[in-house]
Amino acid sequence: MKLQQFPAKNVAVTMLNGIQNSNTLQVLSKPRFRNEEFMEKILNRRWTLPSPETKIHQVIIPRHGSDGCNFLLNTVPDLGHGARDMKNKGKCFYVVRDDLLHSLINGNKARKLDGLIPLIEDHSVTDVVTCGGCQSAHTAAIAVLCAERGIASHLLLRGEQPEILTGYNLMSTLYGNVTYVPRNIYADRENMLKDYAKSLAGNSGSVISFGNITQNSSTTEFSTANLMEFDVSRSDRNLQRKFLIVNEGAGDSVALLGMIRLVQYLSQSHLLGKDRALKFVIDAGTGTTAVGLGLAALCLGLPWEVHAVMLADKIDGYKQQEDRLISEFQNHFNVQFSDHNINEDGGIVYWVERGRPRRFGNVLEGEVEACQQIAQQTGILVDPVYTLAAWETAMLLSSKEDDRESEVVMLHTGGTLGMFGLAQRYRNYFGMLQKGPNCS
Repeated sequence: MKLQQFPAKNVAVTMLNGIQNSNTLQVLSKPRFRNEEFMEKILNRRWTLPSPETKIHQVIIPRHGSDGCNFLLNTVPDLGHGARDMKNKGKCFYVVRDDLLHSLINGNKARKLDGLIPLIEDHSVTDVVTCGGCQSAHTAAIAVLCAERGIASHLLLRGEQPEILTGYNLMSTLYGNVTYVPRNIYADRENMLKDYAKSLAGNSGSVISFGNITQNSSTTEFSTANLMEFDVSRSDRNLQRKFLIVNEGAGDSVALLGMIRLVQYLSQSHLLGKDRALKFVIDAGTGTTAVGLGLAALCLGLPWEVHAVMLADKIDGYKQQEDRLISEFQNHFNVQFSDHNINEDGGIVYWVERGRPRRFGNVLEGEVEACQQIAQQTGILVDPVYTLAAWETAMLLSSKEDDRESEVVMLHTGGTLGMFGLAQRYRNYFGMLQKGPNCS
């Protein structure tokens, strides 16, 4: 069965760098079975989120709002015909509101941990070791979810402790055990995590990674009996401490499961369906979420493109990440995607440059005001580091006059609390908010 990825249309020059032409990819399974059977197999497990459900809103930019200062929000769009009908009235795109999933754990962090946390529970892990930036939403999410389950989290944060704890940094400190790591040591994340986990485990504990447990878990059906057995073992005071290493940003193949679950939900006929040509837009930190979206579209045979705005790395780094995650997924879940060559023209993600490239984490003049404008006119909060980049790209793609048959969908990756840390770092920019947005 061949699944055709639709080639990308022409995009503005600033967005073209890194976009790759798509090849025809064939999904082969080991042993052979239909895609539906494969999906049922990997999704038949326990999850962190009680439901994959999420809200879908529509952002409308009226034709008279060509100056970019007018947005309208439709919270109950006609998902069957709404976007096509609105094409005649102005630009529009959908927003998958994963930012509303949880007060602390939202966006792609919730999705990536959806299939990961139950594996931690079912393998009697006592301690989790992971890392992230000073305002890492990933480490905060790990800390909260582990604390709820009686699991200790050890969080290695890059750089120095801020003078005032706020945002995700505060949440990580309240829920987990934070250690600040010099930047030169943090640069070698893999060895840093291993060495720290080994130092905590000592002679009596053990250190494992997801590569050690997913092989045994890929075909396991988790039941109430499994959970009861886990609860008993967790209550044993003599239980040996078991330390699990989780990569930065949950960049593990098991994190792709939550994205596959989300895409399966969104592709239902009463939502986005399986036949519409959609361009999904997402901001890319580690790139794991984008790869998960692309892999899900491939497995389900959907004519969806995934456009990931590169924020933290160059295109070669993201391609390597895509290749690694796909390879790990194939090994862990016993499936093979043939004719996929990451170093040539093939791929499942269109990696695109941000309209105004910059060093990762930097905020440029006018971007905080842009976030304010969007929040005041739509009630949607985006941040200048991550989600504003996806918003701007969604606007650009939705404005292409030669692409009326494709509809644009932005996946909101959350990150609300990150604004508090940015306000500390960029006091001048945030101080200008008192004057209101400038529409000139």
